[in-house]
Amino acid sequence: MNRRTPAATPLALLLALALLGAGCTGGVEGTPGAAGLRDPYFPGLGNGGYDVTHYSLKLDIGPSADDKRRPADEKRPADDKRGPADGTSSPSAQPSDRPADRLRGTATITARATQDLSAFHLDLAGLDVESATVEGRPAAVNRAGKELIIRPGSAVEDRLRKGRTFTTVVRYSGSPQTITDPDGSKEGWLRTADGAVALGEPTGSMAWFPGNHHPSDKATYDIEVTVPDPLTAVSNGELISRRTEDGRTTYHWRTAEPMASYLATLAVGRFSTHQSATPDGIRLFTAVDPESEAASEEVLDGIPAVLAWSAEKFGPYPFTSAGAIVERTGDAEYALETQNRPVFPGPPDTALLVHELAHQWFGNSVTPKSWRDMWLNEGFATYAEWLWAADHDDVPVEESFDEAYEDGANWAFPPAGPPSAADISEAPVYGRGAMVVHRLRLAIDDDEAFFDLVRGWTETHRHGNASTDDFTAYVEEETGEDLTELWDDWLYGESRPPVED
Repeated sequence: MNRRTPAATPLALLLALALLGAGCTGGVEGTPGAAGLRDPYFPGLGNGGYDVTHYSLKLDIGPSADDKRRPADEKRPADDKRGPADGTSSPSAQPSDRPADRLRGTATITARATQDLSAFHLDLAGLDVESATVEGRPAAVNRAGKELIIRPGSAVEDRLRKGRTFTTVVRYSGSPQTITDPDGSKEGWLRTADGAVALGEPTGSMAWFPGNHHPSDKATYDIEVTVPDPLTAVSNGELISRRTEDGRTTYHWRTAEPMASYLATLAVGRFSTHQSATPDGIRLFTAVDPESEAASEEVLDGIPAVLAWSAEKFGPYPFTSAGAIVERTGDAEYALETQNRPVFPGPPDTALLVHELAHQWFGNSVTPKSWRDMWLNEGFATYAEWLWAADHDDVPVEESFDEAYEDGANWAFPPAGPPSAADISEAPVYGRGAMVVHRLRLAIDDDEAFFDLVRGWTETHRHGNASTDDFTAYVEEETGEDLTELWDDWLYGESRPPVED
């Protein structure tokens, strides 16, 4: 679960500011929205001056121009080999290895201005922008690295006043990029043997649609994806419709609850799909690569049980749909808690399923305000694994804690203070983050009160954002305790604190 990309370069930001300064005459009154939100690890990520409320994406996906000369289902030569998971082709690869190489998209972005805007930015890596409109009127478009700068004309200036809602439409196309994170892992658009999968934590979603790509700006989504038969397109939320015409099928997915853009996903390929519902009425949709189907069946059949168990621990399930996307082994490097249905890089085991489904509460519903708060996602999801092992595998939580405590990798840095963007998915964020949760449980010394506290946390910040400071303040207010020593030792401390025998 390692997912990062470098922030915009200083040169790119300077170019952006220069472009914004040019041509101000005759534009909308106000000031440009910021080119970044100064995230502690990705200062150029996200944009200021507006808050997105809804994305409507219409995507047409297919092979490259050369690929179209061959039928989509034509077999490859026997000596042909699939390229690596980062989307690069091996020397012997044929065009049909890239059936999801090209994307043509229309992004309709509904947003509310948080200041009087004269211009604003969208994050977009690569891809060619053909046009943009704001409130139906043509807008000037400039590029500076991963920054897309939109300058509306004066005719729509009233719609860009603080508090007003406006709609931007961007038409774009190209071959989506695979992004390499600071730690060397891959995200963005990952080409697979039979299609592609889009993974976005923390910045990869900018590889396939323009937006405000920071976790603090959550929105609802409609994603319509057209793919050539026999491919299937799977995304977040619920499948609203499916229609086929002239050998191409359009899938319409809707996410009605707010979602951070890094949790948006799109998987294109040949999948075995299954729809059902839990006894509580949660709609389930699973999509499994045929090569992974047999080995995944038993674990995926356990999704309703894991959701019911998790709801007892963490509160009501925060969404109306759930499920999973299982690729073949090697199509991705890690599992990711994409909203409603996590993506797995091959058949998962139960512990991994528990971890990724716990993220639906911790990370997806209660989303971090910045990437410094990632331990709130991973610490609670790891602790969910410990709780499951205690309830189902006769492994006491204390034993899981002791194992993590003795693992030197968990003490490389404090979970609330990774030293760089390359470290936000490293062991302390997971293992020591879970230790923070367990030490809190011991400090409360009352399991009923502890789980009431956890359920209250997920309810208080349901479908919102929260920071580490929000969490510590919430805990102390609810418990009436000063827990400074606990936070100093376990959350922020540089050294391994002693524990009682």
